[in-house]
Amino acid sequence: MATVTLHGDKIQTSGVLPKVGTKAPDFKLISTDLKTKSLNDFSGNKVVLNIFPSIDTGTCAQSVRQFNEEAGELENTKVLCISRDLPFALNRFCGAEGLDNVVTLSDYKDGSFGKNYGLNFINGPLDALHSRCVVVLDKDGTIKYTEQVSEIGDEPNYKAALEALLDD
Repeated sequence: MATVTLHGDKIQTSGVLPKVGTKAPDFKLISTDLKTKSLNDFSGNKVVLNIFPSIDTGTCAQSVRQFNEEAGELENTKVLCISRDLPFALNRFCGAEGLDNVVTLSDYKDGSFGKNYGLNFINGPLDALHSRCVVVLDKDGTIKYTEQVSEIGDEPNYKAALEALLDD
């Protein structure tokens, strides 16, 4: 279990992020076209998992914009933006913002992604949503970098995540 804060109040997560150097757990998430996607659908690419509580908050929206701008331009790299939002909300946001360098995926059905990655909140006002995390994978699906943002309202360390992509 990890502890993060929301405006200084402590909130627990269901576990801890997978360790750097291990294979990323597979997942089944729903894309905006309502199709199921797994990690295997992105094999052969470097992958950034940009995970957040909800696209309808300022910090979460900014992380999608920032990764769309910075990492979306990198060769052989896919940026997956993952939350428990409905696929329709994710699609609406990216369409309104003109964001097409990221793939939005929803864990709305059963939250299994959050449980398998140990990052969903288990108490507090955001209970059952995902904590703000970044996980970077190499093209073989090995975890190169992880960050669980300690204060939910803060943005992730984009620079560190992008540098992890370049180390491969």
